[in-house]
Amino acid sequence: MPAKRDYYEVLGIRRDASNEEVKRAFRKLAFEYHPDHNRNGDAEEKFKEVNEAYQVLSDPDKRAAYDQFGHGGTDGFFGRGFEGFEFGGFGDIFDAFFGGATTTARRGPRRGSDLSYQTYITFEEAAFGCEKEISILRTEACATCQGTGSKPGSRATKCPSCNGAGQVRRVQQSIFGRFTNIATCPQCHGEGSIITDPCPHCRGTGKERRERRISVKIPAGVDNGTQVRLKGEGELGERGGPPGDLYVSLAVKPHELFVRDGDNVIYQLAINFAQAALGTEIEVPTLEGDTKLKLPAGSQTGDEFKLKHKGIPHLRGRGRGDQLVRLRVVTPKHLTKEQRRLFEKLSETMKPDRK
Repeated sequence: MPAKRDYYEVLGIRRDASNEEVKRAFRKLAFEYHPDHNRNGDAEEKFKEVNEAYQVLSDPDKRAAYDQFGHGGTDGFFGRGFEGFEFGGFGDIFDAFFGGATTTARRGPRRGSDLSYQTYITFEEAAFGCEKEISILRTEACATCQGTGSKPGSRATKCPSCNGAGQVRRVQQSIFGRFTNIATCPQCHGEGSIITDPCPHCRGTGKERRERRISVKIPAGVDNGTQVRLKGEGELGERGGPPGDLYVSLAVKPHELFVRDGDNVIYQLAINFAQAALGTEIEVPTLEGDTKLKLPAGSQTGDEFKLKHKGIPHLRGRGRGDQLVRLRVVTPKHLTKEQRRLFEKLSETMKPDRK
């Protein structure tokens, strides 16, 4: 076991140092090595060493014995080592370094929690907007007691422990002097009042779970995953705090004809060989009904035609996207005898285009 260092050396003071100098040196070193402040591996051991030195040099009788006999003169004081010290522990000392008081604020208003909900809408509803009615379960103020928690006709009483302050004060004496600890009242839990006759419906909580039907206005141009925020439609706040918000997440159902690409709508148009070769005018569906599209002769699979302003309205701004019509020339799988005869005759007159 390593030999103990000289107590005066531990505190960094002269042997004739005054009691005030001993105290100042101790405070400085205790702060430096306190385990709650210093995370180095040897900080706790140094902190114990500093405290042991202070316990001896701050007491006239112990200091006199130490000056005369050295560490052997203190064996009776520290027969069990550091466990013999007479202060309240690391926490009390460390608290004293930060103003001599610990305070706990009284519990104030707190905003309610937000809620989330998912609803499905059609492709057209996403494009042009709509109004949906949803049903949610949320916490609200008890309808029987109006959120007070007390039985109708009665009221909460002032907490006798804290006299309505929500806090209790405890004065403590430490080696650094007197300081005050202010903590949340354990009887009323910071409320300042106690419910003596609780509401039979909510059992004194002042809250209840209720199902609510809420109308949600969905703007034009939303997409899959868009969230609509309904301010104040979330959970009830506490102690007069505002309610939370409701976030409605939208899931858009796939369309049987259209695919969305940003604010554009893509439509695959199947045509036959004759329409592709000769060109034609054909009706194609859009989000607002059928419209005519003129195809030039010699159209090929993959050709794309634009129907301007037939797409999705812009969510944040004016205007809308386009509808893109992509051609797919379909090869017939089944031919009648007459169709086969005509194709064979046509084939004799045509040479393959090798370009």
